[in-house]
Amino acid sequence: MGRNISNSANGKKESSKSTPASNSTAKKVDTEDEPATEDSTSNDSIKTTLKDPSTIYVVTWSIITLVCLQLLYQACSEAYDIRMYAIREYGRVIHEFDPYFNYRATEYLYQHGWKAFSQWFDYMSWYPLGRPVGTTIYPGMQVTSVWIKNHLLPTWSINDICCFVPTWFGVTATLAVAFLTYVCTSANNYRCFLNTIPLLSQVYQLVCQPVIGLALYWSRKLLGTTFGLGVYYRPATSANKTAPAATTILTPWTSSLCAAAAAGIMSIVPAHLLRSVGGGYDNESIAMTAMVLTFACWCKALDDNVPQYVTVVWGVVTGLAYFYMVAAWGGFTFVLNLVGVHASYLVFTGNYSTKLHRAYSSFFVVGTVLAIQVPVVGLSPLKSLEQLGPFVAFAGMQLIEICEVIKRQHEKKNDRPMTFVQIWKLRFRVFAVAGVAGLAIVFLLLPTGYFGPLSSRVRGLFVKHTKTGNPLVDSVAEHQAANPSAYFQYLNQVVYIAPVGLAMTMLAFTNDASSFLLVYAVAAYYFSHRMVRLILLTAPIASALGGIAIGRIVAWGVSGIVPVEETSEPADDPQNASKSSKIKRKKGRKGSGTRNTPDEDELGWGTYSEVWWSRVARVVIVAFALKESIPYVKKFHAMAHELAGHLSHPTIIQKAQTRDGQMVMIDDYRDAYFWLKDNTPEDARIMAWWDYGYQITGISNRTTIADGNTWNHEHIAFLGRTLTAPEKEAHRIARHLADYVLVWAGGGGDDLAKSPHLRRIANSVYRGLCSEPTCQEFGFYSDRTPTPQMEESLLYKLCLGGLRGDVQVDKNRFKEYYRSKYGKVRIYKIMSVSNESKEWVANPANRVCDAPGSWFCRGQYPPALEKILKEKKDFRQLEDFNAKREDDSDYQREYFDNLLNRKTQTAPKKQMAAPAPTTLELKTQDLNNFKNEIDDEDIDIINENWENTPLTTMMWELIAENNFEEFYKIIQENPSLVHVRSEDGRGPMWWAHEYGRGKMVQIMKQLKVREDRTDEKGMTPLDVSKLKK
Repeated sequence: MGRNISNSANGKKESSKSTPASNSTAKKVDTEDEPATEDSTSNDSIKTTLKDPSTIYVVTWSIITLVCLQLLYQACSEAYDIRMYAIREYGRVIHEFDPYFNYRATEYLYQHGWKAFSQWFDYMSWYPLGRPVGTTIYPGMQVTSVWIKNHLLPTWSINDICCFVPTWFGVTATLAVAFLTYVCTSANNYRCFLNTIPLLSQVYQLVCQPVIGLALYWSRKLLGTTFGLGVYYRPATSANKTAPAATTILTPWTSSLCAAAAAGIMSIVPAHLLRSVGGGYDNESIAMTAMVLTFACWCKALDDNVPQYVTVVWGVVTGLAYFYMVAAWGGFTFVLNLVGVHASYLVFTGNYSTKLHRAYSSFFVVGTVLAIQVPVVGLSPLKSLEQLGPFVAFAGMQLIEICEVIKRQHEKKNDRPMTFVQIWKLRFRVFAVAGVAGLAIVFLLLPTGYFGPLSSRVRGLFVKHTKTGNPLVDSVAEHQAANPSAYFQYLNQVVYIAPVGLAMTMLAFTNDASSFLLVYAVAAYYFSHRMVRLILLTAPIASALGGIAIGRIVAWGVSGIVPVEETSEPADDPQNASKSSKIKRKKGRKGSGTRNTPDEDELGWGTYSEVWWSRVARVVIVAFALKESIPYVKKFHAMAHELAGHLSHPTIIQKAQTRDGQMVMIDDYRDAYFWLKDNTPEDARIMAWWDYGYQITGISNRTTIADGNTWNHEHIAFLGRTLTAPEKEAHRIARHLADYVLVWAGGGGDDLAKSPHLRRIANSVYRGLCSEPTCQEFGFYSDRTPTPQMEESLLYKLCLGGLRGDVQVDKNRFKEYYRSKYGKVRIYKIMSVSNESKEWVANPANRVCDAPGSWFCRGQYPPALEKILKEKKDFRQLEDFNAKREDDSDYQREYFDNLLNRKTQTAPKKQMAAPAPTTLELKTQDLNNFKNEIDDEDIDIINENWENTPLTTMMWELIAENNFEEFYKIIQENPSLVHVRSEDGRGPMWWAHEYGRGKMVQIMKQLKVREDRTDEKGMTPLDVSKLKK
């Protein structure tokens, strides 16, 4: 944490850098007595020293260190506390769907050990095919939890540990962000971002740098002070890009303050809370720690002030951290590519060095060797298009290093450097030979299918539209594009201060390590904008940049307490002294005319002590800024805790209020799963939509047809066909696959609301189920009567059978055995189950093994289903260039046309958003700016789907904060958002009435939002209205 109080501005000698565009002869020292150039000034070393370092400095540093440690402790405590809402309110309960599989896998690993776990073929999921869990799971979280159980908390149950893991790793992620921020702010060789870019660096040196120098010079001359900014001025030239760094005196507490502030933000920022609340036992909850730790170690490996062997050590540590990331989450590809892009950025901006080569090579070799040991990853780092980019960067860096070695050998042998032309000829030959060899290898491997395509999710990040062409992927809400307002929703006040930290880093504090933050910021913004789920990635970088903004401003003020001298002295090197004298001889060559700019000596500053009133002013300014920021900090803290409360409501348990005001706990879903566990045979097979598969196997310990792994598109399509088929046809299929059918009913996000997605997925494989790819004929009319396809479907009858007089279930095919207390879940026994098919599937002889005696033995569909299965057409991913199938472009084109514009022939052109009107304008223009782009059927379908999503949170926040301008703009772009409903049944109309937002209510009425709909408590928007009636 500490550094020398006074240090030469040049610092330790940096590792030799070489750029493809640079000429090595530039480093040659010219000893002839010739006119000096302005570049020579860069050899003067700027020092920042203390007038009395033994007292004020030590006391100040000690106090700030203690304050930072206290802030770090407080941040960790806050990170833990804010994630405990769910556990305190609902107990130690696993949330959502995927966490139940993670919990079940953790139990299996604990009970059976690693060997059995790695060879686990689960026949209780994806019946009758089964799932090779050992080769399809990222086991890092399970291994971590079992290790905690075995070594730290042996008396705790696996369930309890799983519930607390997100809270613990919320704390470690906070510490990791503090580490990353500290590393990126503790160096002393900063420069302007513009000075790292070829060509732009020339403009910066010729224009920007002299202007800055003159401004500081005249500030000192006229006011007697630079207000502490003089220590940030470091002249840089083409011959010396890493110019003197005069901020050494500020480094110790600057980096500490930045780290503490970043930790404070990360501890409660909502973007991180999305995947780290207690009970949310999901991969991302531990992956954030692994990801940020990898980034921090990578930046540490680029430290200029360490020996080369230390660089290698940190490169290896980066590889180890990356290995943990690979084991924890499929998002490891983002980490790998981001490090690869940053390394490439350093090369192309002329910052290649032996240090960079050793850091990246050690990271890539160690990380890749370990990554391929994870079964689900295998050789994908050397085959998948998603991961080949970093491999190309690794290969390119080896070629550059070969050129550098040859160049050094040539210089040593001939006692003179290579010329510019010789260097480029050498590089051309080396890269040409390697390029020809690489193309030959690609040409040979491409026809064999060696290279893997991009996945649908990754491809969706780079196409213009927000849909991937895969109705299964498109059906997941979190795969949709993020709305711009989502950034304020999940980052809140940080969206205003993070850009300040980004600007500081770009303009004055860029080096090899901190430039990573610039690359990370761009990548995180882009990918989070393309997929709302990835807004999680913005939490660390926004926290780090926000911490940098706060820390550097506070450090600037605090440094006013310490008396500082800015000096410009020649370096000890006699050559520098000689050059300094040459500068003096250069003066006055243009004659004796009056000069309009200060001379070189004056810009050298000399010895200067900041005046006392300037230092006092800095302290006062920062103190005032901190005082004024307190309300914003409190607002951010309150909003984070309020949102944490919303995010902590598990979907599997709900709270509701009866009409008489009594609070009740709706535990229908778990009750249904416990009923299955207690009242069905152990070999019972449960048919349900894939969303619930993890919970059924995790709680009921019963076999399911599909779950959230979604690895087999055709199998899910077969399930979707069965559930959305007419009752009689569905029974003919279901009797060969399952013993029971479980459906979510009772409104909200029940199976009827999801059924259009099910039908579209089914139609993508079993063509002809619908007349067009989006199955618009499967749904409801504007008066809520079902279309013929919907009315005949199995789901419609199982959800509404007995609840509507005209809807009846054929008891000879499906007999209701269980209905939950509040009607949220219904379970039917499938009559006339084919025992022959069940026994055929259970017979190990009918499984297909990849080798004799192997554990990898896939199940097969029973022969009775062969006729139906022959109707399928395997779904071809758009990005799968290895697939040798007939062209499917017409289907994909029609799918996009109908999905993105459900009325392609009649829909009006989208109008430009008009500015938000005033109250008076609302009365006079009659809201003519709004055009209803959705019909009554869509409105009803949206209102049937009750769930907490980023969209519902965004709408609530806009209304709660009375952000009318943004509200108006968003609903002009997407009018359907006024109809969304949260899991408690409330939506924008309720919130607008509750907060008394009359203009918003007026607009929503125009968009057909009804005021007579009820929430789960039976209350209408008018019942909670604060508007005058």
